[in-house]
Amino acid sequence: MFADRLVAATKIHGPLCVGIDPHAGRVPALFGGDTGEGLANWGEAIVECAAGRVAAIKPQVGLFERLGPDGMIALQHVCRAARNAGLLVLADAKRGDIGSTAEGYASAYLASGAPFEADAVTVNPYMGLDTLEPFMRQAETHAKGVIILARTSNPGSADFQTKNMDGAPLYARVVEALAPLIARLKGKSGWSGLMLVAGATGPEEARALRALAPDALFLVPGYGAQGAGAADAMAGFVKGPDGLSGGLVNASRSVTFPTAADEAKSLTDWRTAIKTAIDTAQTDLKSL
Repeated sequence: MFADRLVAATKIHGPLCVGIDPHAGRVPALFGGDTGEGLANWGEAIVECAAGRVAAIKPQVGLFERLGPDGMIALQHVCRAARNAGLLVLADAKRGDIGSTAEGYASAYLASGAPFEADAVTVNPYMGLDTLEPFMRQAETHAKGVIILARTSNPGSADFQTKNMDGAPLYARVVEALAPLIARLKGKSGWSGLMLVAGATGPEEARALRALAPDALFLVPGYGAQGAGAADAMAGFVKGPDGLSGGLVNASRSVTFPTAADEAKSLTDWRTAIKTAIDTAQTDLKSL
């Protein structure tokens, strides 16, 4: 089961997940710049630095997609390189649609041998539970995970997610409705491969989500460049014999575009800067 693989990997490496977000104009000329080849080279180099240091990577699909076919080929290369290196791949695609369209998205990312095969994919639940079913079926068939947007870290998330719905915020009602799906992907570890996105910028809400979904692993954005510290990022994690557990904390810009890497004059210097940034973030999170 996906959840069991993730929990085992975080026990070894810690909770850090490295986000691979090739923002326009940020991929160094060392790798080919803002081209399909540049994104592939840069992403694979990030994977090389992350391997053996973290449990997972999270490529941001939209930032590859913006370059069209060349960008999507680069995404393929990065996903394959990461899985070959023993890293879990969380495709941050935020898909959400109905019927056969949802089945197409689910097949593209979660099926065995899929063109963009990942270990889990992010999904938007706000069109209804039926939109999640194709992802659930693929996850059950291929031992993959499904990552549901619950309480996100962007400022505009309050426009809808926190609105009162029969005495509780909408995001809480969504999580309550996910309980049967969480149970379906539960592994031997006791954790479920249905993960919840719980932003690090709302620690109190993360604790509330943990009470609503005690078995769901969390994917926590907002740590690092978005301003949240380790304590806030891990507010929804739980204490166990091996320390805090319960999911992954994502860091993107802070570990892939540190100042030292931006100023690097050689590939060796760049690799050193990335590995240092990853190790620093991992140590910070493990210190709790």
